[in-house]
Amino acid sequence: MRDRHVVIRNIERADAATVDQLGSAGTATVHEAIGRRGYLGPELAPIQRDVRVGGSAVTVLSHPGDNLMIHAAVECCRPGDVLVVAVTAPSIHGGFGDLLATSLMARGVRGLVMDAAVRDTMDLREMGFPVWTRHVSCQGAVKNTPGSVNVPVVMGGVAIHPGDIVCGDDDGVVVVPRDEADWALEKTNERLSREAGTRARLEAGELGLDLYGLRDKAVELGIEFLDSADDL
Repeated sequence: MRDRHVVIRNIERADAATVDQLGSAGTATVHEAIGRRGYLGPELAPIQRDVRVGGSAVTVLSHPGDNLMIHAAVECCRPGDVLVVAVTAPSIHGGFGDLLATSLMARGVRGLVMDAAVRDTMDLREMGFPVWTRHVSCQGAVKNTPGSVNVPVVMGGVAIHPGDIVCGDDDGVVVVPRDEADWALEKTNERLSREAGTRARLEAGELGLDLYGLRDKAVELGIEFLDSADDL
């Protein structure tokens, strides 16, 4: 039976305030808080610095070297979304640039996660449109091959469903399942509170070696703490 290609225009999204709070917490904190899950891997790197966003995933499954379905996805996007583009095979084609970013920004999209390549990176930075991508390449794409919009995709071994929460910053991209949004925010806030207490103790001069119980662990591992080399 021939594969079915679809564009699903409307999806369920998490509460906007929850999405915003998860995005502002930072990927490292969210990743740790939800059990070290959802990280899309170090291969997806930001083309900018000092940017932190959270948004609802509009997903694209695209043929390598073809950006037809990215164009099809634009009308499915709403303010606060992040476009997530997966490919059916590895691709180094720059299938996204400043013109597509202009369309997405007009619809309030907060950023792009691209499992292929982007181009016009200087323009994208000047526009203030955040991108996380596997490659940067000036080689363009065609518009000839069908794919799908708002279907489940896999990126970096992580399943991403339409409406899942995408958090991106300098450290990478973490995805939180939409149905875990409230729980994830609760766990994230708990971690932020613990980190605030830990930071205060470190600022007061306490050593992480003692705060985390690592001195005893080091001794158990056979590490000796000597006052000077003369004690060897």
